[in-house]
This record gives sequence, C-alpha cells and structure tokens, in this order.
Amino acid sequence: MANQESAYGLRPIGMVGSGPNSTGITEYEIASGNTNVIYNGAIVVPLATGYIDQAGDTAGGTTQALGVLTGVQYQDSTQKKPVWLNYWPGSGGVSVDTNYPVRVYVADNPNQLFQVSSDASFTNRATAVATIFANTDLGTSARTGSTDTGKSNSQASVANVNTTATLPLRIVGIVDDDANSDYTAAGIPLKVRLNAHFNAGTRRFDSQTTADSLGI
Repeated sequence: MANQESAYGLRPIGMVGSGPNSTGITEYEIASGNTNVIYNGAIVVPLATGYIDQAGDTAGGTTQALGVLTGVQYQDSTQKKPVWLNYWPGSGGVSVDTNYPVRVYVADNPNQLFQVSSDASFTNRATAVATIFANTDLGTSARTGSTDTGKSNSQASVANVNTTATLPLRIVGIVDDDANSDYTAAGIPLKVRLNAHFNAGTRRFDSQTTADSLGI
C-alpha cells in the first residue's frame, strides 16, 4: 500500500534531546520587492542585507541555513489591512504596502528536528535504518511547492544519502507512522536536522556567502 503523504517540505516536530519543544519561531523580515516564491516548509537563509531569502541551491544549498519558513504577514496596500499567509507568494503575487515590513516567521532553533518525506523507495526498513546518521539533500525539490496550498513539495533525496558533511540535512531517525510505513514506496517520514546552521556557533558570513545564498 502506497504511503498517504509524499511531499510537504520540512515540518517542525521536536527538539534534539529531552528538552521541551515549544515549537518556537522567530520573526524576521523579507524584502517587500523579493520576487522569489518561498513555500511553507522550505529552507531559508540569512542575507547581509538583514533580510531572509530562499535557499540559493535547488537541493537546499551548502551555505548556512537559518531555518524553515512557517508563515508570513504583510500589510495589503489595496485592502489597507494586515494579511497572514502560510507562504510568501513573491512580490508579484501580492499588493504590499511598503510603509510596513513584511514579517516572516522561521523555525530557527539549531536543535530543531523536522519531519520530511523520502522521495523514493527504501525497499525495506533495514535499508532506511542504515541511512540514520548520514546526510542528504532535497534533490531538485528545495524550491518547489504548491501555490494552492502554500506548502513546499520538497522531499529528502534517497539517492543522495551520503556521509558528505556539506549536505544540508542530517538524518537522525524514522518517524513511526502507520499511514506512511510502506518502505517499497516514496513517502517514508524521516527525522532530520539542518546541517551548517547559522545559529550554531560562529561561522563565516560574508559577501560570497550572500552570493551563494542567492544562487549567483
């Protein structure tokens, strides 16, 4: 039986260790003229301009990740009132009053654990378990999503599982979910954390990092 869910981006599900999970988020800003569509559950990165943006690489990037986008609030210039969305449609898809900031809410704790589905079959549970403590990326799906739901379509790449430390995701477990337990199909829910997190220690952040985050 195929798994019931297959693509939904990264969902915050808990914290590393036994500490309580407050599902906490931090408010940041996005440039009101940012044309990139950033979906709910997508990885975002910090910019030297003080704003955040989508991960520059279609696989999730090798630069520092700030966290995962959970929602957006902006002032609508036509309706003259605040609007809340679960994703950023890009400046071309909304009427933003530039007198107000575009607020973005990010799950940014470096110890945050996320659930993400696999993009292919593991064949069996033993093969899936063997990926724990290895790293992977989001294949070519990091920036993809649905403008109908606002949700990311990104999935963890099974083919790209490796020990390579620069890959953006560390696999730390498998989510126990009866509705998504068919190891012969895509959609096995994995527990992951973000590698190279911006809030984890002191790391280099310069103009090249900014260029990398923009994919240029």
